This record gives sequence, C-alpha cells and structure tokens, in this order.
Amino acid sequence: MNYAAAKEEYAKLGIDTDAAIERLMRVPVSMHCWQGDDVRGFDSDEELSGGIQTTGNYPGRARCAEELMADMDKAFSLIPGAKKLNLHACYAIFDGEAVGRDAIEPRHFAKWVEFAKARGMGIDFNPTFFSHPMVKDGLTLSSPDSEVREYWIKHGRACIKIAEYFATETGVPCVMNIWIPDGYKETPADRYSPRLRFKDSLDKILDIPYDKSKVYITLESKVFGIGVESYTVGSAEFCLSYSTKKGITPLMDNGHYHPTEVVSDKIPALLAFNDKIALHVTRGVRWDSDHVVAFDDETREIAKEIVRCNALDRVFIALDYFDASINRIAAWVIGMRNLEKALLAALLTPHATLAEYQNRADYTSMFALTEELKLMPLGAVFDEYCRRCSAPVGSMWIEEMRAYEKDVLSKRA
Repeated sequence: MNYAAAKEEYAKLGIDTDAAIERLMRVPVSMHCWQGDDVRGFDSDEELSGGIQTTGNYPGRARCAEELMADMDKAFSLIPGAKKLNLHACYAIFDGEAVGRDAIEPRHFAKWVEFAKARGMGIDFNPTFFSHPMVKDGLTLSSPDSEVREYWIKHGRACIKIAEYFATETGVPCVMNIWIPDGYKETPADRYSPRLRFKDSLDKILDIPYDKSKVYITLESKVFGIGVESYTVGSAEFCLSYSTKKGITPLMDNGHYHPTEVVSDKIPALLAFNDKIALHVTRGVRWDSDHVVAFDDETREIAKEIVRCNALDRVFIALDYFDASINRIAAWVIGMRNLEKALLAALLTPHATLAEYQNRADYTSMFALTEELKLMPLGAVFDEYCRRCSAPVGSMWIEEMRAYEKDVLSKRA
C-alpha cells in the first residue's frame, strides 16, 4: 500500500499520519556508542566485568575513536529521526595521556563534543563503574574499602562536570546515568550495610553544584547479573527510593527486572510522581541479555505508554544493548529503526477511542479494535517517515550496510 492510501485508512480512525510523522521527527533517541566496539572503551585493558558479557566475534569491530565515529556516522545515515549520542566515561580520548577515571576532565571528551556539534545532536553520559582494577571484589560505591569508594566517588563527581560541559557546548540537556554492578554471587550475610555505603557515596557525588536545567542525573537499578545472582546493591526499591528522596530522575532498563515484570506498566506509575523519567530500551531473553531491540510486544507497549501519557517530552529514551554476533552497524540500525517503528505505531493509535471504550466497560470493542490495529498499514507510513528524514526506505539500508562492510569493516585486522 502507498502512503496516500495508508493516510486515508488511518484518517477513518481519526488519525492524522502527517502530524504523527512530524511529531516523531522531533523525538530524540539516544544511540549508545558501546554497541560499536563490544563495550571495550579506550581507557582499560581489563576484561568486561560487572555481569556484562558480549558474545560473538563478528569481524570489523571499531578499534579506536576514529573508527567508532565513522561507524556511528554510517549507522546515523541509515536511521530516521532525531538522535543523541550516548557515551560511557571509558570512551574518553586521551591521545597518549595516562589519566585515571577519578581524574577525567571535559578536555578528554572534546573530540566527542566536536563530533556531536557537527551533527547537531546532544550527548548523554554514563560514569563507567566496571571493567577496571579499582573494582574490588566486584564492588565500587558500596565497597567496605574506603579507598575504593573514594576513587569511584571522585569518578562520579568528575562525570557531573563533564555532563554539564556537554550540555553547555551542545545546547542540549545531558542525561547522566549512574549504574553500579555491585552485588554478590551468594546470599549475603549483610544486605543493609552495602546499601548504606552506596547511599553515602551517592550523597557525596551529588554534593557538588551543577546546573539542573542542563544535567539530569538518573539512577538505574538492576535485579541481578552474572556473578551477582543473589543480591544487587542497587535494587529497584533502593534506586527508586533514592531518586525520589534526592529529586533526581529514575531510569528504568527493561532488562533489569524479573522476567514477569514489564516496564511498560511501570511508566505511567512513575510519570504520576516524576516530571521526567528515563528509559534504557533493550531486549532481555530470559535474563538481562541485552539483545538487539526487536519490534516486539513490549517495545510497542513501552512506546504506547509514553504516547498515551502525552509524555514524549517527559521521557528520555535511550537504547542499551551490545551484540557482537552480527554486523555491529546492523545491530544499531535494526534496534533504532524498531524503536522508531514502535513510537510511530503508538502515534498512529486512537488512544482516546480505546480509553473511552475502557471507561464505559466496553471491553469487547476495546479488544476488537486493538487487534484490528495490528493489520493497519504502518509500514507505508514508516516508509514515508524515512523518506522525509532522508533515510533508506524498507530494506534498502541493508545494501548500504553491506557495501560499508565490504569497503571498510572487512579491511580491519
């Protein structure tokens, strides 16, 4: 079906497809740099730790900042819509200078700022509390070793200054997300003290002044990970309680909950009490496996809840996954385009009509219309969205990706 026909079909439901496309074009999605090099970064030769694993050895991994930037550029060109760059602190560019994570400065990210400004996008940021010699016995901000805690407190404080630098330089607010991998493989003898130490460490990180209109500090929870199966210090209850108490922004990663929990249901609950919330959208397969985001039920429900709550300006949306078993640029493009499809599908849904059915207990009509919407011509509208964003339509991007693989990726040793 062509766009004109699809537009007519949606109009029968009271949906303006042009308005939906125009609205989506103004919604920035933050693309994570760490998909491009398997979460290695540039500041440490340590193996991945903190319950993080990247599987696969597909050829062509980015080996330096220049290659990573080039790969991201290629991915950006194949993805429609507004974008932000999401960095981890371990992607500082030192140019031969040896600097610990406790002493990083804005100047170590100047090339990233230049990259983002040239592309008209903002930058989000993440302190890196994993894969480092100062992670002692799997612990960072909750460690019983005061020297370890102090090191990571300095890192967190340094990252706030860098986040403010990003916002000032790009003119776009920076979301700075704190997540720690701290926890225990076996059931701990003391669950309370690590959380008190984590709380105290966070208090010290947030003690420095920063412009809250420029930097949104978020706190991300996790249910468990490899090597921390029995207990994580930064549980959902802890992180949500701390965020509420300190007035910072809660962040939910939909892979960081028990398998029967869904973040889509939590979005309206948090929006009822928070001006802003943040999301890391991923795809967990039986656990927090960080698979490439698919156009699946939960991704669509997450997008629906954001749109239903009229919260596109209140939810910071970022992706977070890493797959080295397929072409890494394809992984970026597939996940980002799928999230864009989900957001567009949500914007093309007659939410008011469905809510009216619910409010008058006409669950038959609500269910029937919900199912009929699944066969509406979303694809034709998404193709038009891609055209207006000067991005490849349909599967055309695959040919461009394969050409880049042949001409660039295959030549990397």
